[in-house]
Amino acid sequence: VEKAEWLNKVRAKGRAHVCQPWEVGRACSDPQLTPLPPHVPPADPGPGLAFLRAVHGEVAGGEHRPHDPYVGDIHIDVEVKKFFCKAGVKGMQLGEQLASLTPPIASPPQTLDINWTGMTNLLDIPGLSSLSDSVIMDSIASFLVLPNRLLVPLVPNLHDVAQLRSPLPRGIVRVHLREAKDLQSKDKYVRGLIEGKSDPYALVRVGTQLFTSRVVDESLNPTWNETYEFVVHEVPGQELEVELFDKDPDQDDFLGRMKLDFGEVLQARVLEEWFPLQDGGQGQLHLRLEWLTLLSDASKLEQVLQRNRGISSKPEAPSAAILVIYLDRAQELPLKKPGKEPNPMVQLSVQDVTRESRVVYNNSSPVWDDAFRFFLQDPANQDIDIQVKDDTRQTSLGSLSVRLSRLLTAEDMTLDQWFQLENSGPSSRIYMKLIMRILFLDAPEVCHTSRPCVPGKSDVETGSSVDLPPRPSRASPDAQFGTESVIRIHLLEAENLIAKDNFMGGMIRGKSDPYAKVRLGGHSFRSHVIKEELSPRWNEVYEVIVNEVPGQEVEFEIYDKDIDKDDFLGRWVGTGTGRGGGGRNRTGWLPLEDVKSGRLHVRLECLPPTPNGAELEQVLMVNSLTQTQRSAELSSALLSVFLDRAADLPLRKGSKPPSPYVSLSVRNVSYKSKTITSTSEPVWDEGFSFLVKRPHVESLELQVKDEGGQGLGALSLPLTQLLTAEKLTLDRWFPLSHAGSGGQVLLRVQLGILVSQRSGVEPRSAAATGAETESPPGGLEKLRASSKDIPDPYVSLILLPDKNRVTKRKTTVRKRTLNPEFNERFEWELPLEEASRRKLEACVKNSVSFMSREKEPLGKVHLDLSQMDLAQGKAQW
Repeated sequence: VEKAEWLNKVRAKGRAHVCQPWEVGRACSDPQLTPLPPHVPPADPGPGLAFLRAVHGEVAGGEHRPHDPYVGDIHIDVEVKKFFCKAGVKGMQLGEQLASLTPPIASPPQTLDINWTGMTNLLDIPGLSSLSDSVIMDSIASFLVLPNRLLVPLVPNLHDVAQLRSPLPRGIVRVHLREAKDLQSKDKYVRGLIEGKSDPYALVRVGTQLFTSRVVDESLNPTWNETYEFVVHEVPGQELEVELFDKDPDQDDFLGRMKLDFGEVLQARVLEEWFPLQDGGQGQLHLRLEWLTLLSDASKLEQVLQRNRGISSKPEAPSAAILVIYLDRAQELPLKKPGKEPNPMVQLSVQDVTRESRVVYNNSSPVWDDAFRFFLQDPANQDIDIQVKDDTRQTSLGSLSVRLSRLLTAEDMTLDQWFQLENSGPSSRIYMKLIMRILFLDAPEVCHTSRPCVPGKSDVETGSSVDLPPRPSRASPDAQFGTESVIRIHLLEAENLIAKDNFMGGMIRGKSDPYAKVRLGGHSFRSHVIKEELSPRWNEVYEVIVNEVPGQEVEFEIYDKDIDKDDFLGRWVGTGTGRGGGGRNRTGWLPLEDVKSGRLHVRLECLPPTPNGAELEQVLMVNSLTQTQRSAELSSALLSVFLDRAADLPLRKGSKPPSPYVSLSVRNVSYKSKTITSTSEPVWDEGFSFLVKRPHVESLELQVKDEGGQGLGALSLPLTQLLTAEKLTLDRWFPLSHAGSGGQVLLRVQLGILVSQRSGVEPRSAAATGAETESPPGGLEKLRASSKDIPDPYVSLILLPDKNRVTKRKTTVRKRTLNPEFNERFEWELPLEEASRRKLEACVKNSVSFMSREKEPLGKVHLDLSQMDLAQGKAQW
């Protein structure tokens, strides 16, 4: 026991690595600390933190034999004066595989036991104890487990700190998780009298790298056919661990485990085996493992790409290269507020994969020393997008986009330089080192043991189908296929917009010529312009196909159309109404932002596709009735097409294989697949979606072409075939016309009917004791004015026989139109039996001058509610 003043002095020095957990442990076990160099600048570790006592204990924290647990009796007391809080640690145990920290351990420690004191005694509660231990274990793993290395700079401004901490990997191992057999049954029924099956899934782990397979329901012989790629640094040393579990609602049951050192994979290059499950499990696991060498030149890239195109890989396509980015520092970032330094962090993105650096606080010339890795599928056509942001406000401090094709021609496939930031300060720049390596499989033979194969001995002789898999009978789309929905956006009207057209220097106040821009899911629309109106009415409808990604935003912007530059009238941005967007439908007035006045009236509908062809006719009828004059024909169905592969395509002249791609079209909408080079058996694995207006008369047109434009085959599929298929789905091989003998394509084609929740198509339940009588939203057509002027119509509704305020309703007035649209809803609450004895009178009237009390009638209709199914509901003219 000694005074803790030396710890407080170390704290005041503020060296960043002292605050890391392993350095605190070293400080507590080694009182003879070397004084810090004088050039190290002091840093503020935060007010009010002080060490009260540090007891090193009797257990030394020095050398340990491998695999021996560390059991320490250290005692540390800490006081946070600002919150009048005392806390500490009394005893710590870290078990299994904690040995010398140079090199780092290959997998995280398995056990951790800490005896908390003071306020932190709360962390000894069973629920919080496991949570706190897991957080600490994750922190330890993030620093001490490969590929991370401990680095303590001994001199200032050390170059390539990030590369020293995270060097280039030794290789990449591609793990093909094929299948398992004879697994243990964990699901029992009737108190164990009836033995069921299991719902197995796999956890595939290498160090801190972890992947989880999909769950195969009710199978003791599951097939996954999934592929994962792992970064390997130490061989031998790092190992692959696969654990199988039975998925349960409460706690998943353990089915077995297998482990394999990557030294065997490096020796064999390609290793494929059935591995027995250990640790109490039964059955076997089928894996194929491939060692991918890192090449520093691009000469074999095309060979790698061609091989990868023949691999059906899920959940991700196989990688052709790896990109390592060492983020060093930035200089002279802009100040978002005068005199206030930013808190910069960096976001790096390649396609849909984004990494983030740590935040450097209050610094316009930050130093990050971070390293990031990205797997690349097509490095010649991919970019790295970099955003420097102020963490507190997430505002941009600069951006940069680098074409990765530059690395293919660079020396050693490396760029080590300053990059000028765009949309930033005039001298703002960022220093990075970008390294690309091609992932090359230097072993065409397949080895079925841990011993290397004899060169020239191919696995084809034994009848293996690893390199030549059997032709599938059905397509194999991913889990996201067919999950899209359609968002229908009704742009109705706006009111109280700002007048931008003023005359005579602003002395005479005019109006505006407003139009709207609508954006959602990468699609944009523009309404027509309404002349000289501050309360315009558009009545336009737009449709967008969206996926299941939550948080997609819909944006409305209003502008005043001018001869030179259009004036801004306001915007509204909000989350869409998809399944992840917080609701199916949304209707209402939206206040316009960034302006003094104005609001927008819209309706958003989410239409999930329904595999029920019986609803199509009624959907078509409702669409025709609700069709607006200024909008395109509404869609009645969503067509989803999964293009799997083709077979036996004709060869080009000279018996050379083609480089095929596919164009797909429905009406005037077309898409093009990627091009697969030099093969007559291409695999695309791509999905496409089409909005369909009238499935009875439309068809899917598919053409397979060579990259030179030569036709390789065609298919015309009438959508009427889908209307008679089970669940409106076809999944099979389709013969191609004009493709010679045997050319065919494997497709999954499915149709979903788009049923609007506001159309009255779906049944609406009513309570047993009462019902709601409602008028469906709609409009009027072909009104005839009894006078020479165009009327201003509205509708008066009365629930007869009573004529009083309780039974009367009235719509808003539509100005100067013979085809008004109201889109309003009215309700009367009364028992179902009483509602069936009443009649509904709808009287269309012309709202004449306010000086006259007379309202000009335009027409009337009586509806006998006893002749209608009020519980079902109906929309009709």
